[in-house]
Amino acid sequence: MQLFETRFKAMGTACELRFHAVSAIAARALSDAVIADIERLEAKYSRYRPDSDLSAINDIAAKGGSVEVDSETAQLLDYAETCHRESGGLFDITSGVLRRAWDFKSGLLPAPQTVANLLKYVGWDKLVWQRPRLDFPLPGLELDLGGIVKEYAADRAAAICQQHAIRHALVNLGGDIRVVGPEPDGSPWRIGISDPADPSRALCTLELQSGALASSGDYQRCFTHNGVRYSHILNPLTGWPVRKLAAVSVVADLCVVAGSASTIAMLKDAAGPQWLQELGLDYLWIDVTGNCGGSLLVP
Repeated sequence: MQLFETRFKAMGTACELRFHAVSAIAARALSDAVIADIERLEAKYSRYRPDSDLSAINDIAAKGGSVEVDSETAQLLDYAETCHRESGGLFDITSGVLRRAWDFKSGLLPAPQTVANLLKYVGWDKLVWQRPRLDFPLPGLELDLGGIVKEYAADRAAAICQQHAIRHALVNLGGDIRVVGPEPDGSPWRIGISDPADPSRALCTLELQSGALASSGDYQRCFTHNGVRYSHILNPLTGWPVRKLAAVSVVADLCVVAGSASTIAMLKDAAGPQWLQELGLDYLWIDVTGNCGGSLLVP
């Protein structure tokens, strides 16, 4: 068995695939299959591509109307609905419209009325989802699957590894990580969790033999105004940024679960760590003052 590494860019971030294979031919076949599937998902669900399926859905949502979706999209919408319910409305794929009010490069606060006007178009309960039909009674809604698709892609990549008889692999899509078995000698993969204040520095190193790790945080996508830190993670119930936590990392069996749990914990602010503990997930949190804690933090 030989270690192979493939680095590429997809979904707007640096990606890496590390795995052990029996030959260069087998390695190339796997790399090509994984990259092709990630590119397929990006082309299908990117909100930046006017020809994507998601953009077609949003064109209908903007005018009001209905559309039937395929089984893969239906699966993602079912999961989004579950996250919305379990988070008390904090995880909401209609909240992307709020970014129209917030410019994190300028460091300027939006007018409260601007945020309030956009909140009229935020809320999973404002659409009707009955598989496979998606109805938008209120014109002006918009869906953003950015909080699910990259993590889903990591899980898909792991499944493709297994289909290619690869039993030792690590998929890293911009920090969303899925592991397929340990290294061939049985040792775990070692993964650093970055400090949101200084991403070049690792807060701790995690050892994984299986499962997934995902993180949610501002990671320099924030600004300070009059001494107050404003994160790019926006609460869909208020339209304003979270204030307590700077980053949360979560370990789960699936990357899509780790990713959504870390995002929901961020949105829950001070209540996030307790919520993760009640779920029985391992986690690490860092607040805006630099304090940190959680079951993943090894003394």
